[in-house]
Amino acid sequence: MKKKENDHAEIFTINCEKCTRLSKNLKKIKVQFPHYYCKPVPSFGSKRVKLLIVGLAPGLHGANQTGRPFTGDYAGIILYKTLYLFGYANQPISVHAKDGLRLSDCKITNAVKCFPPDNKPILDEVKQCNHYLRSEIDQYQPPAILALGRIAHQAVLRSMNLVPKNFIFSHAAQHQISERTRLFNSYHCSRYNTQTRRLSSEMFDGVFNDIHVYLGLAS
Repeated sequence: MKKKENDHAEIFTINCEKCTRLSKNLKKIKVQFPHYYCKPVPSFGSKRVKLLIVGLAPGLHGANQTGRPFTGDYAGIILYKTLYLFGYANQPISVHAKDGLRLSDCKITNAVKCFPPDNKPILDEVKQCNHYLRSEIDQYQPPAILALGRIAHQAVLRSMNLVPKNFIFSHAAQHQISERTRLFNSYHCSRYNTQTRRLSSEMFDGVFNDIHVYLGLAS
C-alpha cells in the first residue's frame, strides 16, 4: 500500500515556524503583548491517556497568552469544569500555567498549535500541523478521542488516513476509527456556541457521559 504524506509523523517542537502566516502573526502579537507566550502551544495532561481532547487552535488571550491549551479563555471555563466533574482534573478552573491544575488519564491538544489570525486557520495550516497530531495519537494510543468541532474532527481523521465522508461530524456522534480508538464528537465549547445555546452544559455533559460509559468508568 502506498504511504501517504503523513505516514511519517513529526515530533512537536515549540520552535516550529513552518506556517509563515502563523509565525508572522505570533511575532506581531508578541510586540503588542510582550508577556504573552506567542509560540506553538504543546499538549497538556497526563502521561497515561485514556481520553485525548482535540480542540481547534489556541485562543488569542487564552493558550496563546498562557502557553497551555484552553487556559485563560472562555472555552476553558466549561471544558475544565466538565473535566473536574468527570474526574479528569483536580480542580474545576484553569487560570494560568502554574495554577496547580493536573489532569488524570487525559490530555488536551489542538488541531493547529499556533493562534491563527481571526482564530481561523486555513487548510494548509491544519495539514501542516497534522503531523504533530498524528505523533500524539501514535504515542498515547488513546481509547477515546474527543474532537471539539468539525475541523478538529477532520484533523483526527486525516492524521489516521481516514476518509472524512465515511465519518460524518455531528454533535454527540461516535465513530470507531480503529480497533482501539473511538472518536467522539462535540460542538466546540466556544463563547459563541455556549451563549447562543448551540451547546449547553447538559449537552456537553452528555458527550462526556458517553465517553465514561465507553471507557467503563460510569457508575
